[in-house]
Amino acid sequence: MSDPIALVPLPRSAVWSSETWESDDPWSALTVGVNDDLPRSEYTLTISPAGASLTAGSEAALADGRNTFAQIVAGAEGPLPCVTISDAPRYAWRGLMIDVSRHFLAIPDLETMIDAMALHKLNVLHLHLTDDQGWRVEIKGYPRLTEVGGFRAQSLVGQMQGTDPADYRFDGERHGGFYTQDQLRDLVEYARRRGVMIVPEVDLPGHMQAAVAAYPELGNFPETTGRSIGVREVWGISDHVLGVSDAVFTFLRDVLEQVADIFPAPYVHIGGDECPRVEWERSTEARERMNEWGLSRVSEIQGRFTQFAADVLRAKGKRAIGWDEVLESHLPDDMIVMNWRKPSGIEEATSRGFPTVVATESVLYFDHAQAKGHDEPLAIGTAVTTLEDVYTSELLPRDLDEHQQSLILGIQAQLWTEYITSAEHLQYMAFPRLCAVAERAWGSPEQSFDEFDERLRSHLGRLDALGIAYRALD
Repeated sequence: MSDPIALVPLPRSAVWSSETWESDDPWSALTVGVNDDLPRSEYTLTISPAGASLTAGSEAALADGRNTFAQIVAGAEGPLPCVTISDAPRYAWRGLMIDVSRHFLAIPDLETMIDAMALHKLNVLHLHLTDDQGWRVEIKGYPRLTEVGGFRAQSLVGQMQGTDPADYRFDGERHGGFYTQDQLRDLVEYARRRGVMIVPEVDLPGHMQAAVAAYPELGNFPETTGRSIGVREVWGISDHVLGVSDAVFTFLRDVLEQVADIFPAPYVHIGGDECPRVEWERSTEARERMNEWGLSRVSEIQGRFTQFAADVLRAKGKRAIGWDEVLESHLPDDMIVMNWRKPSGIEEATSRGFPTVVATESVLYFDHAQAKGHDEPLAIGTAVTTLEDVYTSELLPRDLDEHQQSLILGIQAQLWTEYITSAEHLQYMAFPRLCAVAERAWGSPEQSFDEFDERLRSHLGRLDALGIAYRALD
């Protein structure tokens, strides 16, 4: 298929012609409409000498079609080339996770990323709003979550190496920020108009040091040891997890219900990853609650949190999503798994009947460097994930049966921000690797990496127009 506009992702069906259509304002001349006879995920875009029209099976598919039209308008020099495109995505979930907890990102910077996502038909922005290093969402009735938990005294400089705090260097600068509920509702609407759904994450019961710093009664502090910690200033995993008192579960209910009200998406991510059990193992209260709940192993406490959160969200009409560690305990039947560790987790989740989002670290963690060398900005560890890796690496286990494959909701890239300190750095780590994710998640016709690379070079002008500080191609 000849593709003079170098679309990314590539449509499944596109027929270009040598004719053109000229309009002083192509957007105002584009006619759009929902056609109930089309599948809900499909759209048809036609540009002919007589004009341009877009029909789709749903409002979401209309957004995808508009984003294709935007690429054509932005890529054309002079009159628009005539084309008929019929297209639909392979996966319903085409996502990007942005961690705003480790380093706060201002609303305009999130809006820029949403614009870039929409251009590439990525339709889910997963916002990681809470963690040990910062709490970013206003919760009514708990002002200290943002007043105290929203700020840390300083941040680590350079990579975190070793476990001896004496070896760490800090910048000495207070860092933080948070979003009001009204700001988040406005951001949800901004994204909705561009075909992007925002899915919030409140990570629990681990990764909660910022909340425990704000409200020590939420933690596991024996009276003999004191009840004061700060918001975490280093990366890694904190032992400070939620306690098991009734007050903790009241707190979680309040948080989850308010978050569910802010974000209209049918999902709320509840984390569930990297939860140490050290404090529970030492806690008299935890042992008493285990007896009350009929649990025999400390590890089962996390399952209790997962079940509670899922129940609260279900009552709000939402489904809970968890990182793949949640598979280590009993799960509610309506749970969704986000697999980040090994591909074997995809096989386990789908074999147990859980819908699964593929977010595998080795390919889809964009805090990894894009190349070796001192010219690259600071990144986590020593792992390198190149653009070609993202485009060509196997993402799914080969032995998934047809039913298991039907449970794959989609693909998501992750931007963890321990080492990403600015919007420009975030954009550099995201692009152009996110272009490869967009093409794979959409399910474009199979192309060699060389063919993708050639189209991508023509496509980069669109990123320039958005002001994206992407990494130059090799």
